[in-house]
Amino acid sequence: MSDISKPVGQSAGDAILSIFGRTKVVIGVVHLAPLPGAPRYNGEPVEDIYQRGLDDARAYLHGGCDGVIVENHGDVPFAKPDDIGHETASHMAVVSDRIRRELGRPIGINVLANAAIPALAIASAAGAGFVRVNQWANAYVANEGFIEGEAARAMRYRAQLRAHGIRIFADAHVKHGAHAIVADRPVEEQVKDLVFFDADAVIATGQRTGHAADLGYIRMIKEASGLPTLVGSGVTPDNANDILGIVDGVIVASSLKYDGVWWNQVEPARVSAFIAGLKR
Repeated sequence: MSDISKPVGQSAGDAILSIFGRTKVVIGVVHLAPLPGAPRYNGEPVEDIYQRGLDDARAYLHGGCDGVIVENHGDVPFAKPDDIGHETASHMAVVSDRIRRELGRPIGINVLANAAIPALAIASAAGAGFVRVNQWANAYVANEGFIEGEAARAMRYRAQLRAHGIRIFADAHVKHGAHAIVADRPVEEQVKDLVFFDADAVIATGQRTGHAADLGYIRMIKEASGLPTLVGSGVTPDNANDILGIVDGVIVASSLKYDGVWWNQVEPARVSAFIAGLKR
């Protein structure tokens, strides 16, 4: 009799350990400049966009991070999943493949807003190990409007690609939105929905980019999921060790950029200092 609790073709176990070869990981976010088709794209050569992404990835990985997530954060205001053009996936696949080939370290993909299917396509094309999906189960109201969980569509698409090895890192009670429509259910129950819908890791965040979540809240999400758990916002040199004392990894960007501003490029000295201060 088959075990329906285990996704076909995917080994059981710790997704973070499987991808990175260790626990207590640090993942840097490569915030790509506006891509062709986005409102803030002004016709810059795509090679310049790719080079900036490579430079940021180098700064993270040469400074000691364990991997990176490639993200179209320059494409604000973000579109809903079905309104994202093929050009976004195409350009992200190119830069992601270049990062993986040159640096040889694990990479993930996040396509904003909540575009799990384009993210899986990019991950498949570029050899990425995981995708981040901000609303995997349930639904919420974001800046983009009503955002539904992508688990059902995305898992079927992943099966069509025969890409069972691409892991799902799913946000719990994700930032930049209102969760009133599911407020009759405790956050712990919403976290368990991520597990039920076959997420491989859970990400806890604060209220917005760069905002730190409360340690008690982080601990609650970790305990509710029983899965590898990361913190995906507000990680700084001052709180990183406390956070890593609870969870299995951190996703960091803003505090490692020049002047601590997310849209600036990564400052290598900040990365090196951040990693040196960790007690992993």
